[in-house]
Amino acid sequence: MSTDPLRMGVIGVGVIGRAHVTRLLDAASPATLVAVADELPAAADALAQERGVESATVPDLLARPDVEAVVVAIPSGLHADVTVAALDAGKHVLLEKPIDVTVAAADEIIAAEQRSGRTLSVVSQRRFAAENQFIHRALREGALGRVTAATVEVALWRDQEYFDSGAWRGTWALDGGGALMNQGVHLVDLALWLLGDVEEVYAHTGLLAHERIEVEDTVTITARLRSGALLTFLATTTAYGDLPIRMAVMGDGGAVVTESELITRFTSREGVEPPAFTPVDQQLAQLEDFVTAVRTGAAPLVTSHQARAAVAFIEAVYESGRTGRPVRPAQPAVAPSAPTVR
Repeated sequence: MSTDPLRMGVIGVGVIGRAHVTRLLDAASPATLVAVADELPAAADALAQERGVESATVPDLLARPDVEAVVVAIPSGLHADVTVAALDAGKHVLLEKPIDVTVAAADEIIAAEQRSGRTLSVVSQRRFAAENQFIHRALREGALGRVTAATVEVALWRDQEYFDSGAWRGTWALDGGGALMNQGVHLVDLALWLLGDVEEVYAHTGLLAHERIEVEDTVTITARLRSGALLTFLATTTAYGDLPIRMAVMGDGGAVVTESELITRFTSREGVEPPAFTPVDQQLAQLEDFVTAVRTGAAPLVTSHQARAAVAFIEAVYESGRTGRPVRPAQPAVAPSAPTVR
């Protein structure tokens, strides 16, 4: 396995893209930043000059032999076209969440990943929190007995200025949805990773506190998991001041409650106790995981099929909200090959 830093480019120099640039330039980064690109060349040029790297057009960046991998950090509804082009150009891809805004687009990305043989991972950094890693292990080891129910609350605040700051924000075409697709998707991914596949969802959606957007700012969901457990999920951008993100998982042998990813209560009939946790830089941990996957050929912690499952869940929620009926999330046409379980 090569120990040289992975040579990377960043496509998209908005707020999230700039955060990736900062991380890649940090001394702790397992990768090195070669160049940045954006659909607005002047924006890429300005950032490149500011940070002492090169700028390029997207096609030129993807054609560079000294770029092994790219971060794609552009509006969600544009993910498929750029990611497919990157994979077909032989680049590994770390793709911002969500994988795209539809299952159909996610399937295009997965097909390109499979034919290219390159590594793709989707940003879902909450899995890397030490507390969430512990909960994942505890559930797999039966520390809570049979899981019977779970609740998730993502109660955030986004003012009108947030949505007015970009013409793509709050649109179905480019944002793909509102509080659930944009903000809640991280907790959708976390819930599916911890609890397993979802059989059916039923949802109510509303646009309650914002103007000039097409999508929901509040959604409530009830879901039945394939295991038989039941899940309730709230996502909103109308909670002024931001409340802590809350999660509870309950079983017939224990329960765990978290606020902002800190465990506030843990009980287990098996006598399991949480250890002392060391804070983790979640974004850096995911970057390290991605680089390791590229260098070793192992599956990343967050795979494209798992990211597709999150979008399938969200698509089903939106369909239920529109129709007033329970909906089953779309299943993959072909079952994914089994990666290393992590």
